[in-house]
Amino acid sequence: MAVLLVILIADLLLVIKRPHLPSMKECAAWIGFYVGLALAFAVVLFFVGGAKPSSEFLTGWLLEYSLSIDNLFVFIIIMTKFAVPRKYQQEALMVGIIIALIARGLFILAGAVIIEHFVGIFYIFGVFLLYTAWKQAFDEDDDNSESWIMRMVRKVIPVSDEYDGNKLRTVVNGKKLFTPMLLVFITLGVTDVMFALDSIPAIFGVTRNPFLVFTANIFALMGLRQLYFLLGGMLDRLAYLQYGIAAILGFIGVKLLIHAIHEAPLGFVPGFDTLAKIPEIPIWLSLSFIVVAMGVAIAASLLFPRKSEEGEAERTITEH
Repeated sequence: MAVLLVILIADLLLVIKRPHLPSMKECAAWIGFYVGLALAFAVVLFFVGGAKPSSEFLTGWLLEYSLSIDNLFVFIIIMTKFAVPRKYQQEALMVGIIIALIARGLFILAGAVIIEHFVGIFYIFGVFLLYTAWKQAFDEDDDNSESWIMRMVRKVIPVSDEYDGNKLRTVVNGKKLFTPMLLVFITLGVTDVMFALDSIPAIFGVTRNPFLVFTANIFALMGLRQLYFLLGGMLDRLAYLQYGIAAILGFIGVKLLIHAIHEAPLGFVPGFDTLAKIPEIPIWLSLSFIVVAMGVAIAASLLFPRKSEEGEAERTITEH
């Protein structure tokens, strides 16, 4: 944990001291470093604790990484609607990731305590994830979360219309005001809390070890900033990614319900004994499903683009 903290602080200082638009090479190098770090951590877990914690960490990490990619779509919308200069988007993303780490840490602690005293919570987790999977697959988001946040904050805090570099405070006509960067930080923070409501119940379906849950979340969030710049406009081409994520959430939801049936049997429900015969889903199957679901969704998006995207691509080629 100390090593991870040092790395995060170094990454943050790099962003603050040298705000810039990272190159593809720089992004790829950082992502490779963080992925290698996660795999090395899994190897250490294997030799220290055996195959079980190592496989649970890997599955949890891939699950959280998959769900974190979904965050990127929202990040792009927020950056676009607030017109954040590309040069300063790194800092905004870094602050958002730190807020996410704090929020998820609190949710993990709360979740661990609740599960310890009320294992029936897995029924609620399972149903909630199935509902979230349905919304992910079939609901169209209007992405107006930042609008109401902006209106609410502007009522109580004076905010300028223009950015002043990466500063939070500026002076306009002799009056001290906050810059729109504050609104960006608040919106990213609220968004991260909302995403934590989905991801934390999901990973508790993989492992109940709070340490593995927290480290999987940390490793999934590390490198997310670089992934944002590396993928860039490519995210718009991944039209079917939402269905892959929905499938993963639905699968974990079913896994949680089956686990709840075994851990907190409801004897008063007619025919419950029959349900109790359903075997629990093993960790290797969860890991395989996550990899296959994301792989199929990405491959389908690239091989079979929607008509609107094909038209956009043709227009781009014609223009060039």
